[in-house]
Amino acid sequence: MTTEPLLLHIETATEICSVALSKGPAIIGVEESSDGNSHSKNLLPFIDRLMQAAGRRMEELDGVVVSIGPGSYTGLRIGTSTAKGIAYSLGKPVITVGTLESMAYGAAAQWVPDGLSAPYYVPMIDARRMEVFAAQYDAQLQEVGTPSAVIVDEDAFQALLAQQRVVFCGNGMPKCKELLSQHPHALFVDAPLSARSLLVPALKKWKAQAFADTAYFEPFYLKEYVAAKPVVKGLHPNS
Repeated sequence: MTTEPLLLHIETATEICSVALSKGPAIIGVEESSDGNSHSKNLLPFIDRLMQAAGRRMEELDGVVVSIGPGSYTGLRIGTSTAKGIAYSLGKPVITVGTLESMAYGAAAQWVPDGLSAPYYVPMIDARRMEVFAAQYDAQLQEVGTPSAVIVDEDAFQALLAQQRVVFCGNGMPKCKELLSQHPHALFVDAPLSARSLLVPALKKWKAQAFADTAYFEPFYLKEYVAAKPVVKGLHPNS
């Protein structure tokens, strides 16, 4: 198995429709749009343009990477079904990456060290009203706890902020910023979701050959999980 794989990355979990092509650790092309609910119209043309611009054929791909959620039900279905179709037709593996994990990597890439303690990262996906889907990653981008649905209010994330500097990011971040911007440990990075942020975690899975079962993997909606469990008020640093 090649150590410098040619990978197609698909990100459709939110309002961003984004595809990227990578060779080893380098991104060699990106096509994306924030045009709301246009994933079904844009995704395949984006992939075609991306491959043509790079002078590559689909048969050359070593694998397909897809953002697995949480996020938009429709967007996730479009992304996963496209990834499955390409992988099946080419006989190539699929790598799944959590959308919140991808957001954390994107924010970390934009964070400029300031000489103080390295922050934790809390990526957020806008849900409804004052609710977000959020997860927590330490300074080494290791997940702490599990993704949760969080009601953003004055009490949210206080346990974490009492112990750590925290970078909030994602399209749910503005809800949090309105309430927490005065906290000395609260930091904010505007890092738009992009397929390019799938690369680093995807390469880790590629090296470990941690591939998804193409026939049976499904998006991680989180809403189905929330329906059976109470919504939490914030993420505990040791949860």
